[in-house]
Amino acid sequence: MSDLAPLVDRFSGLRVAVWGDFILDEYVYGFTRRISREAPVLILSYQRREFSLGGAGNAALNLAALGVRVTAVGVTGADSAGRTVRRILRRHGVSDTALFSDRSFATPLKTRILAGEENTKKQQILRLDRDGAVPEDGPLRAKMRRALARAARTCDALLISDYHFRTVDEDLFRTAGSAFRAAGRPVTLDSRFRLARFPGVTIATPNEPEVEQALNIHLGDDSSALTRAGRRLLKMLRSPALLITRGSKGMALFERSKRPYFIPVQGPTDIVDVTGAGDTVISVFTAALAAGATFRQATRLANHAGGLVVMKKGTATVTSGELKRAVASDR
Repeated sequence: MSDLAPLVDRFSGLRVAVWGDFILDEYVYGFTRRISREAPVLILSYQRREFSLGGAGNAALNLAALGVRVTAVGVTGADSAGRTVRRILRRHGVSDTALFSDRSFATPLKTRILAGEENTKKQQILRLDRDGAVPEDGPLRAKMRRALARAARTCDALLISDYHFRTVDEDLFRTAGSAFRAAGRPVTLDSRFRLARFPGVTIATPNEPEVEQALNIHLGDDSSALTRAGRRLLKMLRSPALLITRGSKGMALFERSKRPYFIPVQGPTDIVDVTGAGDTVISVFTAALAAGATFRQATRLANHAGGLVVMKKGTATVTSGELKRAVASDR
């Protein structure tokens, strides 16, 4: 593991652009009072609410926690949720100068209602999603195009986080991807529903359900089926590598002309929370590639980071110090 720690030390000198869908997660907490007489529903007494970032926002915060200088590229609405997204990013040192505001777009917002007795652990009882699509506005797209062109000149990598809110479109992707590849800089992809629509990335990091959706197959527990799927998807993406995250079963790395590299899950198996773990994995993988890691080295670092973050509650991040200690303790 001695080859991994020097890579982590290089993170603080990196600049990474994160382009994609910036989502606000809202958590509303209350304690149970009684059943309403108006309808068979619980009445809750409000206690507090908390905010965190999902999607590209969580990836940006994960990179910032590693010491990487991050530029956010995307769109928010001119609304309270959008202002909260920007406030959280700035508080963590992420530049929002390329995060554009649009009055016709509502910032994606996921509101989770959690309830329980006053002194007990709260359970989620309801989730409300405010969805929408970034408008296909010429001037807005032109701003993002210029921002991505600047990022290709000044950043060491591009991380794309696509949650299907249409911030990332194929036309902009082709232009930005070409610019980063011409500069010899990695482009990494996390796409929830449109994995096969963005060929030519350096690496994509889907989980198994996303692979099944992209290829319209069922993997089950058959490792040979996973190998066939990985090679097929790698060919479709025309990428040098593909990383499939497998939850409690670890990760599988596929590279051109190499045998698949299967790695078991890192750390204890009594997982606390998997929320946002995929964002942590791609963030560490992106930083590692930008720092000069091989695909296998980046996989090992990302696996350590994934093992750390699932032991934390909610949408969490991993610091460089935590990552180095995990690497040092691995025998």
